[in-house]
Amino acid sequence: MTSDFPSPSGQLKIGFVLARSFTLSAFALFVDTLRLASDELDRSGRIFADWQVLGSTRHLIASSCGVQVSPTSDFVDPASFNYIVVVGGLLNSTSPVDDRTIEFLKKADSKKVPLIGVCTGTFILAEAGLLRRHQTCVSWLHYDAFCERFPDLDVRSDRIFNLDRTRGSCAGGSSAADMAAAIVRRHISRDAERNALEVLQIEKARSPLAIQPRRPLSINCEDPRLKAVLIIMERHVEHTMSISKLAASVGISRRQLERLFLEKVNSSPSVVYKRVRLERAKHLLIRTKAPLIEIAIETGFENSAHFARAFKQSFGISPTKCRIAAAV
Repeated sequence: MTSDFPSPSGQLKIGFVLARSFTLSAFALFVDTLRLASDELDRSGRIFADWQVLGSTRHLIASSCGVQVSPTSDFVDPASFNYIVVVGGLLNSTSPVDDRTIEFLKKADSKKVPLIGVCTGTFILAEAGLLRRHQTCVSWLHYDAFCERFPDLDVRSDRIFNLDRTRGSCAGGSSAADMAAAIVRRHISRDAERNALEVLQIEKARSPLAIQPRRPLSINCEDPRLKAVLIIMERHVEHTMSISKLAASVGISRRQLERLFLEKVNSSPSVVYKRVRLERAKHLLIRTKAPLIEIAIETGFENSAHFARAFKQSFGISPTKCRIAAAV
């Protein structure tokens, strides 16, 4: 295998911070991509990359599945790393990291070391005030919780990861390998990236523009732009977005988006958006005891009368009768 790997003097160095109940798969995929990119084939030498698991103590850190990992280094000068990667996990874990860890992350920020949140590691960075002026990528599963806790931060749940010069964020799961591959390509080489992905049996790394694998509204569509818009619609039911802004979010014009919807789902974006809001309203009617007016406002309707008319037109039954029927 001919290689154009750089010399070890340009070694990529990454420090990992693991939260309590961290996601093992995301951590393993990220670190294994580095391991396989650091040497040719599967020799696992730390030639072109090096990594450490950093901790305020050397106590074992339990992952969400129960497997424990031991830190390999104390908190050293963060400037000795190219990136600090925070791997999160279960959101119900109280105090996922200690105060010394937060101090270390803030010190890394002060020294302009790029910080990356993997899975719910973004929550830890946001809580520390380290995600301002950065568009954060989170899993669709955690989007509502993130918005509730950090309403002033820019977040999206359609892309798999986001990476700029100072911050990175990743939805977790397999997308950790995609983000790691992008870092390898940036700092080592395409050969190194290809070597890692081939050994991991990954045909091709996905780009930051790739859409999270979820099928909104059970609409079967393969166009990534349409998928992204559907997910964004689901995340903006109370404060609805204009069709023009939805189109701009995926880099096309309003007219192009309208043609795309007609071609792929035989409907207009506005009609589909209304359906998204009504599906959410139906879920709230059945699953909660919230008054109709609250549900109407939460799903973007001006008042309960307007909501009731739209609901009956769509489902053939009034909201009140729908709730009664579901309770029987």
